[in-house]
Amino acid sequence: QPIKSIGYISASNLIVSGGWDNKLNFWDARSPNPVGSIDLPGKCYDLDVRGNVMAVATQGRHLMIYDVTSGQPREHIRKQSPLKHQTRCVSCFPDQTGFAVGSIEGRVGIQYNNKAQEKNNFAFKCHRERENVFAVNAIAFHPIGTFATCGADGVISFWDKDNKQKLKGFESKGKPISCAGFNAQGNLFAYGASYDWSKGSQFHAPGTSNEIYIHYTAEAEIKPKKKR
Repeated sequence: QPIKSIGYISASNLIVSGGWDNKLNFWDARSPNPVGSIDLPGKCYDLDVRGNVMAVATQGRHLMIYDVTSGQPREHIRKQSPLKHQTRCVSCFPDQTGFAVGSIEGRVGIQYNNKAQEKNNFAFKCHRERENVFAVNAIAFHPIGTFATCGADGVISFWDKDNKQKLKGFESKGKPISCAGFNAQGNLFAYGASYDWSKGSQFHAPGTSNEIYIHYTAEAEIKPKKKR
């Protein structure tokens, strides 16, 4: 079965993988067999680990938050996605207080883990062009808490969730942006452009190049803007 996402849990020095076998598997890099597993309510579509928090998104719009402080991950929250359509990606806030989830319907949901902060939950539309709606393929947080969304429309946008503001929009690459991430310092943003199979195999053009880009991220592009 395909592996959809992997992460590293520093507290236990284990690698976690999530796939279409409806499981999370935990791996010690010195062993060819998993050292543990957790059953999921459906296929894993994405996962993300940040410090002591792991977010997992599955088939059926399920979202689970795990505490991975100890050797045995403990489920902390289970909820339905606030978005009405299939989940494509999930990413934890750098401060571990919540996460962002993206769907195939060009929407992102901002969710807080603490019930006292749930009033700050919201969702917004993105990656749309007139009547066309594109999947949000990846969400990548910058160390300061702003973030990027990457779409099947070939567009990347930088956002400030706290001020609910768009910071920057890139020109389309002409093909889907399939994955992305900032480096630890936040001054480099790497992303991949390739077909994402969102339109099925009939739209796949064999021989089309898969490209990786590295964008130098100036502070002015990603830093929250002062309110007027």
